Amino acid sequence: MVLLVERLSKLYCKLEGHLHHSHESEALQASFQAFQSNLSVCLNQLSFNTKPGSEFFSFPWIQQCFELLPSINKAFAKLVVDIDYPMSKWEADSVEEYLNYSLCLLELLNSITSTISHLGQARLALSHALGLVEKSRALAIKRLSAIQVKSSSPRKELKEPEDKEGDEAKAFANKERVIHQALIEIKSIGFWACGVILAGLSGDAEHFLKMRKSQGFSNSALSKLDSSICEVIKGKGGVLKEVKELNDSAACLAAAADTSKSRGVTEELRRRLDVFEKLLDSLGKEVDHLFSKLLAGRNELLDGIRHHNK
Repeated sequence: MVLLVERLSKLYCKLEGHLHHSHESEALQASFQAFQSNLSVCLNQLSFNTKPGSEFFSFPWIQQCFELLPSINKAFAKLVVDIDYPMSKWEADSVEEYLNYSLCLLELLNSITSTISHLGQARLALSHALGLVEKSRALAIKRLSAIQVKSSSPRKELKEPEDKEGDEAKAFANKERVIHQALIEIKSIGFWACGVILAGLSGDAEHFLKMRKSQGFSNSALSKLDSSICEVIKGKGGVLKEVKELNDSAACLAAAADTSKSRGVTEELRRRLDVFEKLLDSLGKEVDHLFSKLLAGRNELLDGIRHHNK
């Protein structure tokens, strides 16, 4: 009788543990699905703002694309809170994976900043040439050169995220695996977005195609958006609409036969340069803000690791 009670007790404990694990797995899966939904909302919003046949690479659209980066990081931070798994509890593999991701993203942000700086210098040179029109038209025309976009590639090579959990059930077996899956998602979207931004700012499709090749798309919304953008880049390239308009205006001014005809073109070019300056300044501030926030979070994690190892 005693042995029967002991066996029943062990069986009950085992069953209770299995049910607890099952409930936890279901809760983790629900949190991850909510995280994926948040990502899809961000991507669908960007896709919604991109009308068929319209110009993808306008500056406002590039800014919207950049806004994906803080949005996906915010969604990731919410997931970490929802599953009650702060970075201080992460295992070494997840910490290393996040540090590698953040380092790559910092490198990409540096490349974006460099490209913005180059565009700013080109805008300044064009503005200076415009200021010479009234003093020396011949000298002004000589200096009215088109804005030449410049490529800036990150030094760190991007690798395709590895999905080590082929079985979906195992992917939600514990919090560590959920974090791993979530990092795969934000890497894919984050690096893709940076590739599009760099392609748009530099006019070099290689950035986008290289980033696209290195990443897999597990998110259907991203895959759909990527297909649309890929068609535009391969067909028309990635030159910013605003850069093309500035270059066209500069060419019209240089071709104007006399001062009376050039006056209207001059004012239009000056207006476009002012708008372009504000756009560059706005995006530059957003990039700097995200860079500082990402670096602070990374340093906080590293400080925590050092303190734990003491």
